[in-house]
Amino acid sequence: MIYFIKAVYSFILPPGLFLLLLTAASWRMWRKDRKWAALPIGSLLLLYLLSSSWFSDMLMRGLEQRYDQSAVNELRGDVIVVLGAGAVPDSPDLGGIGNMSGSAEARLLAAARLSRTTGLPVLFSGGQVFPDSGNEANIAGRQLRELGFAADQILLENKSLNTEQNALLTRELMEKEGLKQPILLTSAFHLPRAMEQFKRAGLEPQPFPVDYSASLKPRWYWSKLLPTGSALSLSTTALKEYLGLAALKLS
Repeated sequence: MIYFIKAVYSFILPPGLFLLLLTAASWRMWRKDRKWAALPIGSLLLLYLLSSSWFSDMLMRGLEQRYDQSAVNELRGDVIVVLGAGAVPDSPDLGGIGNMSGSAEARLLAAARLSRTTGLPVLFSGGQVFPDSGNEANIAGRQLRELGFAADQILLENKSLNTEQNALLTRELMEKEGLKQPILLTSAFHLPRAMEQFKRAGLEPQPFPVDYSASLKPRWYWSKLLPTGSALSLSTTALKEYLGLAALKLS
């Protein structure tokens, strides 16, 4: 019964609801004018692919498996660089106001754990991207202090608005602090583009992927075929990264 309910939800909530509407439109168009039916049918198939977890996971694995996570004893950096991923400015938090997105919090937690193990300082990079978003680095700094990090273990770059600026402004802060070898920590799907941007900024970071979205060893079961909003969101995120990588290659 539980899985039946999940299947029903998949088609009464978006994007499954839109798939049903497109199916009805495609059928009606096919009966009236088959030449024009290709458009709704193509839209139906594309939306289904992007909304299916088997497809979104495949897109994500193409990004997330490009770099392996190094063992701690193999790390040779002098600072852990963490990239932001969005924040909400006026939401209540345990020790203040403002929360970061789920991915940003996952990155920060991984960086805090890695810093505890290695003793390396944490440099968090990320500013206020939109008027109604929070300043990522400032929120991260507060949370690190709440976790007991000393002031000399926290470096904040709070002006960057995208990954390119993350790299350029992080390099400036590292030069100011006399740091030379960053361990670049970000979500596994984001790491390929981030690595390219940091290399273009003149740095040679050691990659440290975290916050994986897709299992390294895929497993098939029937609900993988159901459309979900989370799968559509993952597909959108992955396609953005592929487009960003393509743009970097062309520039």
